Amino acid sequence: MALLEVEDLTVSFPTADGVVKAVRGVSFRVEPGQTLGIVGESGSGKTVLTQTLIGLTPGADINGKAVFDGTDLLQLSEAQLRRIRGARISVIFQDPLTSLHPLYRVGWQIAEMVRAHEASASRKEARDRAVDLLGRVGIPRPEQRVHDYPHQFSGGMRQRAMIAMALALAPKMIIADEPTTALDATVQAQILDLLLQLQEESDTALIMITHDLGVVADIADDVMVMYAGRAAEKGTKHQIFYESHHPYTKGLLESIPNSSVAADRLRPIPGQPPSLINLPAGCKFHPRCGYVLDRCVCAEPELVRIDAVADHGSACWLPAEAAGVGASAEKLREQAVREGRRGAAVEVAEAIAASPEVA
Repeated sequence: MALLEVEDLTVSFPTADGVVKAVRGVSFRVEPGQTLGIVGESGSGKTVLTQTLIGLTPGADINGKAVFDGTDLLQLSEAQLRRIRGARISVIFQDPLTSLHPLYRVGWQIAEMVRAHEASASRKEARDRAVDLLGRVGIPRPEQRVHDYPHQFSGGMRQRAMIAMALALAPKMIIADEPTTALDATVQAQILDLLLQLQEESDTALIMITHDLGVVADIADDVMVMYAGRAAEKGTKHQIFYESHHPYTKGLLESIPNSSVAADRLRPIPGQPPSLINLPAGCKFHPRCGYVLDRCVCAEPELVRIDAVADHGSACWLPAEAAGVGASAEKLREQAVREGRRGAAVEVAEAIAASPEVA
């Protein structure tokens, strides 16, 4: 049984302008020790999807199931969710400077979370654990830095402190909401390596929300591409990068910069994501799609399996044989080399070599 199994999750928000359909019937599963990468443009529902799982979308109309370790999270009370947040499911938010309280020392904030979930832990035991955690995530002189305030940490160190807090109670799953967006390439690579190392040590499941397909190539096992609140395509990392089917997925891959070939210009996806209040009829991507069919305008496709053997699904009316974006994967390899993520570069290069298009 999967550690987390989400089934037909729908999240909407009533507003003065209308109902915001933030998440529309999304289903996925995460196994222990595995990483699910969730990608898509801003406003596609990635953050709302994961925050709903831990009760951080007050005022929303929520339907569906989200079974975590045998318990439906959507049926729990606020008090029950508080016992799960931090202890069994931890979150690393995008901006650690706004996630950490500016008036409290970093070590105190980590220790306070430990004591909130472990009543038997003394102040000294909680502080000692905070020092140990800061050392584990690579912060130098943790015995001294534990007394510092968030503004005394650099951006990368604040994110490491957030990771230390997320790991404080050995959770079974970590939700990382764009944890490397504001960091430079070197620090980003260090943070990703740290997450992978800690995941291997504790067999923790990881949900990584990101705009960066290079990050997904580096750490994800499975990938879900979201558009307008729904899953446009789901599959393994190899399927999404080398056998992608949905035109939106292909558009994301083709928009990766490739500085080594001057003639190979960026091919951005035309138009803008639709309003989640006034969604277009039919397939929500059809106003921006270069492969639009007549039926795309009037009927929205369901996410269906396009491979009889592999668990690879796409919500598109195109026939299953309309796939293949191996050249875009080469761009990912070059990007990984430029940013110093050698592990990702090697993995992508091996996949390219094994691709039928190359063979």
